[in-house]
Order: sequence, then C-alpha cells, then structure tokens
Amino acid sequence: MAKDIEVASHEYGAKDYQDPPPADLIDPEELTKWSFYRAIIAEFVATLLFLYITVLTVIGYKSQTDPDHSTDQCGGVGILGIAWAFGGMIFVLVYCTAGISGGHINPAVTFGLFLARKVTLPRAVMYMVAQCLGAVCGCGLVKAFQKSYYTNYGGGANELADGYNKGTGLGAEIIGTFFLVYTVFSATDPKRNARDSHVPVLAPLPIGFAVFMVHLATIPITGTGINPARSFGAAVIYGKEKAWDDQWIFWVGPMIGAAIAAIYHQYVLRAGAVKALGSFRSNA
Repeated sequence: MAKDIEVASHEYGAKDYQDPPPADLIDPEELTKWSFYRAIIAEFVATLLFLYITVLTVIGYKSQTDPDHSTDQCGGVGILGIAWAFGGMIFVLVYCTAGISGGHINPAVTFGLFLARKVTLPRAVMYMVAQCLGAVCGCGLVKAFQKSYYTNYGGGANELADGYNKGTGLGAEIIGTFFLVYTVFSATDPKRNARDSHVPVLAPLPIGFAVFMVHLATIPITGTGINPARSFGAAVIYGKEKAWDDQWIFWVGPMIGAAIAAIYHQYVLRAGAVKALGSFRSNA
C-alpha cells in the first residue's frame, strides 16, 4: 500500500511541472511553418498599435498643457495618464498576442528570451525587425493624422531630459528594462504556473503593471524607453537631431538590462548554474 502511494505521488509530481526543452539556435523546420510567419505579423501589428495609441497620448498631453494654447497647466492626462497608456496597452496587446507570438512587442524582451533559449535566432531576429517596422508605421500614422501636433510637440521621441547626464539616462534604461524583463520571466515561468495554478493571475497583468511603474519613475529622465523599437520608430518619423543623438542609450541600456534579467532568472533564481555544475560533476 505504501509503495502504491509513493508511486502515485511520484506520478503526480512528474505531471505537475516540466521545464520546456531549450530552443535550438536555428530550427530549419520552423521556417517552413505558417505559425512562424503569423507570429511575425502579430508582432508587427501589435507594435504598430502600441506606438499609435501611446504616442497620440503623449502628444495630446503636451498640446493640452501648452501655455501658448491653454491656461490650465493641470489639464491633460499627466504623467500618470501617460504611464497608464503605456502599461495598459502592453497588458491588452500581450493578452491578445501571447498565444500567437508570445506577445513580446519589444526587442529587449525578445533578446532576453533568446539568451534564455526560449526562442530561436531566426525568430528573435525577425521579431525585432517586425517590431521596429511596426513602431515606424505606428508613428507614421500619428504624423499622417496630426502632422502639426506631431512636429510641434516632439513626436513622442525619447530624449534625455535637461539636467541629466548620459550615464544617468543609461542607468535608468538598464534598471527599468531589467525590471520589465525580470517580470516577464517570472510571470511566464512554467514552474510558477504549476505551483500557483490555483491563483487566477493573467501573465499580461504584472507585465503591464511593470511597464506602468517604470514609466512613473523614468519619464522625467528619458521619457522612458525600455523598448528599443518604441524609441527607434519615434526617432525615425520625428527625424530631429536630438532624438538621434541619444538613440544609443535606448538600445544599449535595454539590451544590457534584458541580458542581466535573463542571467539572473535562469542562473540564480532557477539555479541553472548549479544544475549545470551538478550535471558536469556527475558526468565526470
């Protein structure tokens, strides 16, 4: 009887949780499937919608608080509203696309998942290209519909604010992206899903809140990038020198932050380094 109980509990534990196998660096078979190209299209459309709504929100806020056109300096959505726009859009779009592409909508997130071997190299590259093109098209739509407002109020482009040096801006982008990508890893961790299956929490919810919180903290510093596609798309369409001068901050910072988050989650929290060392010793 005791043996039966032991076997039953072992079988239950085996079914309770299983790590997905790491993705191959290159999977030729993946390139022949429609699901691969469907996911790329989903990333393009999601990033387009993300930039369209959020950049319109930023421009609308600046126009409503422009002292030349309004005496109400407390009008508009404010920084809180802008943060809600970014976080809310990420929540909605990740929810919509998670089952199709994984809902990355951010080259830094894609880079972090690639380093953790969650996606293949071709998928990571194509996602990043689609995200950047989607961001350019999203900002292009904003400019097409509201050209005068777009040009007069900065085009939603990320720029380092006056009074802050480039090191401060880079640090803000690294820490902000680390927080976001760390949240992505934690919210989508299959071990957490198995352990906390009784807790009905949608993964897009904490991810959206992470974006919201980072925007509250870093809008006054860099306008909050933490998404190279978002910064790139706005800079391409806006086209002013200042946006391009600071553009490297919004690529280098997020990529470093994403890499640190991937290493921290995979090799510290999930004890990947300890498991690898134990496997090496057993083989020796």
